Amino acid sequence: MDVVEDRFTALFEMLVIDWLHEASFAAVARRLNMTWDQVAGVQDRAVARGLARRDLTEPKTIGVDETSFKKGHDYVTVVNDLEAPGHVLHVADVRRQGALDEFFKLLGEDGAKGLERVAMDMWPAYIQSTMQHAPQADIVFDKFHIAKHLGDAVDKVRRSEHKALIAQGDQRLKKTKYLWLLNPENMSLSRWNAFADLRRSELKVARAWAIKEMAMSLWGYRKRGWAERMWKRWYQWAIRCRLEPMKRVARMIRAHWEGVMNAVTSPITNARAEGINRKIQWIKRKACGYRNRERFRMAIYFHLGGLNLYPGKLSGAHT
Repeated sequence: MDVVEDRFTALFEMLVIDWLHEASFAAVARRLNMTWDQVAGVQDRAVARGLARRDLTEPKTIGVDETSFKKGHDYVTVVNDLEAPGHVLHVADVRRQGALDEFFKLLGEDGAKGLERVAMDMWPAYIQSTMQHAPQADIVFDKFHIAKHLGDAVDKVRRSEHKALIAQGDQRLKKTKYLWLLNPENMSLSRWNAFADLRRSELKVARAWAIKEMAMSLWGYRKRGWAERMWKRWYQWAIRCRLEPMKRVARMIRAHWEGVMNAVTSPITNARAEGINRKIQWIKRKACGYRNRERFRMAIYFHLGGLNLYPGKLSGAHT
């Protein structure tokens, strides 16, 4: 009888696991006549099994990113295997050096030595941890984050100039924020044509936009020498442009030159990590948010860890 009961329990947990991949805790609890805590317990046991079973093979390329836990500056650090799309290797509290140190400890000294590339943003804590534990790995500063810094700088120029123009009765920049931030490749022909007069004008924001777009055009070089030459030209233009927000980004790029050049000349990108981030936010929305950090971590591992979640002999790969 005990064997039958054990198998029934295992089959029931398997059912709950499958449902949790499709619906929220509340929906699964309602449909299966369970409490919220009982459903959470199934998830926690499944993740614990999966983490205990997994063979953390030595990744060659990882992406390190942060994702918001709650509104404001409240983050968790997420490490992804960029060569195994969709696999979260590690989730740690907050956004400090210790969060990434935890991953390197889990990976072990030999695993850390096997790392070849680490894609990240320009967060000093991540840089320091990587240099300490995997000094041989190339740090790659992702294009997405550099584009974000440049976009923010353009918007600061626009806001300042718009305020000055409004004082003079000039409303040319009213409701133009997203024109300056949108990737031209994503613009319709009609919008691009309507944007022509503004981007060709003598406005400061038009100059800032041109600097941003020039930087975005300099990705994809395969020869380091050409990349260095073209980015040095861009830097000289940006640092002399008399637009302080753009100059700050130029100085930031100069201070992190090696990692930027690694990114420019490498096919590695943190875009997959950004995709993971979007999925994590979907998980959070599905649950109507999380008040408990540990529960949030468990949910990320459950949905995105590529773990073997099933109990006992019913176990099988489940991603």
